[in-house]
Amino acid sequence: MGVPVLIMGPSGSGKSSSLRNFDADEIGLINVSGKRLPFRGALPYAQVTNSQEVRAAISKGTRRAYVIDDAQYLMSFEEMDSKKSGFDKWNAIGYGFIGLVRSVSMLPDDTVVYFLMHTEVGEDGRTKAKTLGKIIDNHYTLEGLFPIVLMAGMSKSRHWFETVNDGSSTVKAPPDMFDGEQIDNDLKAVDAAIREYWGMRPL
Repeated sequence: MGVPVLIMGPSGSGKSSSLRNFDADEIGLINVSGKRLPFRGALPYAQVTNSQEVRAAISKGTRRAYVIDDAQYLMSFEEMDSKKSGFDKWNAIGYGFIGLVRSVSMLPDDTVVYFLMHTEVGEDGRTKAKTLGKIIDNHYTLEGLFPIVLMAGMSKSRHWFETVNDGSSTVKAPPDMFDGEQIDNDLKAVDAAIREYWGMRPL
């Protein structure tokens, strides 16, 4: 089965810049917001703003790694564009996004799909992935659908990914998958570590 991985962090924390070391033919990039990437060079991308369309795109299986940048905007854009109202609208948004995450398990075994999302503080005071409305939070723990959740952190001098939960967030990863509690925000290196840990074919 495919592996969904959540990379969360506030705007400017280095989520998009973590793509900088991928070659153009190594990932399928879905750029939901259509913004320019924050590094020199270019990665080809598709701009898709609907969860069902993203699901259809990754189901074609032309890549072994996909990145959905600004994935939380799939919910926001659908909320603005939908002609539905009331519960029908929120059900379509919430279950559409959950369906996208769950569909990754139906992809080939050596496929990894990265969901890059903004963060918010949940009702329990922990930092979590930003969702829209209550339809997801009332029925699911979103991070529970991901075996790996990393959080982007930053200072004036560097960016990193946190791999260990200190109780203030929903970060998680298998023990010994990564080299430390903070690693460089290099998503290609993260991908290599995941594939080595689970014996998956490298990119």
